[in-house]
Amino acid sequence: MSQPHDSGQFGLLKQRRFGPFFWTQFLGAGNDNLFKFAFTVLVTYQLQLSWLKPEMAGLVIGALFILPFVVLSASAGQWADKYDKATIMRSIKLLEIAIMGLAAWGFFTLTVPILLLCVFLMGVHSTLFGPVKYAYLPQHLSPAELTGGNGMVEMGTFVSILLGNLTGGLLMSLGPQGAHYTALACLGVAVLGWWVSRSIPPSPSSAPNLQINWNPVSETWRNLQLAYQYPSVFRSLLGISWMWFFGAVFLSQFPSFARDVLGGDTHVASLLLVVFSIGIAVGSLWCERLSHRHVEIGLVPIGAVGMTVFAFDLYQTTAGMHRQPGADLLTVTAFVADHRHWRVMADLSLLAFSAGLYSVPMYALIQLRAQPSHRARIIAANNILNALFMIVSSLGAGAMLSAGFSISEVFGATALLNVLVVGYVFWLMPEYIIRLIMLLVTRLVYRLKVRGDEHIPTDGAAILVCNHVSFVDAVILGVISPRPMVFLMDHRIFKNPVLGWFFRLCKAIPIAPQKEDPEAYERAFERARQVLQEGDLLCLFPEGAITRDGQLQPFKGGIMKILETHPVPVVPAALHNLWGSYFSRIDGAAMSKPFRRGLFNRVGLVVGEALPAAEVSPERLQDEVRDLLAQPSP
Repeated sequence: MSQPHDSGQFGLLKQRRFGPFFWTQFLGAGNDNLFKFAFTVLVTYQLQLSWLKPEMAGLVIGALFILPFVVLSASAGQWADKYDKATIMRSIKLLEIAIMGLAAWGFFTLTVPILLLCVFLMGVHSTLFGPVKYAYLPQHLSPAELTGGNGMVEMGTFVSILLGNLTGGLLMSLGPQGAHYTALACLGVAVLGWWVSRSIPPSPSSAPNLQINWNPVSETWRNLQLAYQYPSVFRSLLGISWMWFFGAVFLSQFPSFARDVLGGDTHVASLLLVVFSIGIAVGSLWCERLSHRHVEIGLVPIGAVGMTVFAFDLYQTTAGMHRQPGADLLTVTAFVADHRHWRVMADLSLLAFSAGLYSVPMYALIQLRAQPSHRARIIAANNILNALFMIVSSLGAGAMLSAGFSISEVFGATALLNVLVVGYVFWLMPEYIIRLIMLLVTRLVYRLKVRGDEHIPTDGAAILVCNHVSFVDAVILGVISPRPMVFLMDHRIFKNPVLGWFFRLCKAIPIAPQKEDPEAYERAFERARQVLQEGDLLCLFPEGAITRDGQLQPFKGGIMKILETHPVPVVPAALHNLWGSYFSRIDGAAMSKPFRRGLFNRVGLVVGEALPAAEVSPERLQDEVRDLLAQPSP
């Protein structure tokens, strides 16, 4: 894995480990959508087929495209784990050239069954590429780069979707020759994608001895069971799959929505895709800025709320709209001139922006926490779930439309369903809500800057020790950790009426002095050992209590009791500038003068290098933390 660079997420494009891969997936996604959208326009606006009605064309094409994800994802995940990922990507690009050659014949002869077959085959192409794409990133990016890299991939995917759809729509608007131009464009993009893929660097196998199971049913079941072994990963898979369910409802209906509800022509449908794609691209890119180069899943609930609010507002805005029989289709100029349509575009862009905030952290979380040797198969399991959810989405939307519901009502029902499904995912995995609260505290109440956070291990058992300055030290430390952190804290703070509920949600471990409650004391250490036994990250404050004078207090020896049975690395850390802030005890009680330092309190955290357990003593740890406090605040 390469070391992180300071040039930011766009700087990755200049590096061979990311640039050729990015443009390969960019061209592949663009070609998928150039072909599919051009074909959808062909059967929606230009051909009149009794067996494929215009309002059902988008659903049929979408269902054919995602069907291979159900059948072949299991095998694709095995190949991606067993073989070099760069070699697989180049082979997939050669397959794309062959498929687009067949599609070119279908466009020239206007043979719809052949084009439907090519939709299915491009689904095969994407099925094979998906596990490789997301398993490639953590092999070449550091944990600090994963959110930015995923944001770039998501941005690139939706910009390429935008360009593909725009190009497909424009080519098909050129009259009878439009299908011919589309055929040549699809073939040309496929060849260009293969040429770029030749520069992707080697990506060695993560499981070279893997025995491939060719039974798609049993392997699919095994992949789902494999993903289920990692609860946070599996629940994130469900969350991502729901996002694809949600998005498929909107994307598949854009041509019909533009024509039948808004009364627009093909260019209006393209405009809606422009607005949607820009929204999700901006949301994806903003993930790195909002997360400060961490895998910040606290953004997920914010995105989920936005998806519901703006999808439901889109329903309310368009509920009374419909194209009058015989009315001319609106051009883009006429469409934009109607002020009601500005609200439609705002809803679509903000809905898509929210979807970007929702999805990128989930993808990064899966890549970070999935076991490397099983990563591609975990992602294959995600693709299987995505496909199943999208098929159900297509069937559900089709059933509602066939039953007489309008497209706007389908959008409204999807918005309401989002509340139930996402709420259930957050109930299963409260870590999302915990991280949201931590994010709000450290972004709204405080202005936090961090130095040395790369020393916090991303896997394996470890202990982090820190000075204890305020009631929210655990919140600040938790938000900079790349994974959940279990806190050993004073039982009086744990029982705090304002913050106690949050500490319980975090599964913090309350500890009482041995003289006060010997059973609670021993129970706390037993739970702490269990945390380390499970390979998790434990945080404790060796001073034993919040400072009352702002000075570092002597460290107690409780940590040695833990290290006796679990000799794990110990990471020292120091909180800067919290003394005198909202939740410190500068005047004997927190919040006695909350705005003493103004509205926003600038605080810092400095993390030092881990110490081997054999070198740890309370005195050594205190010296390490004191040295970190003596450093300039970040």
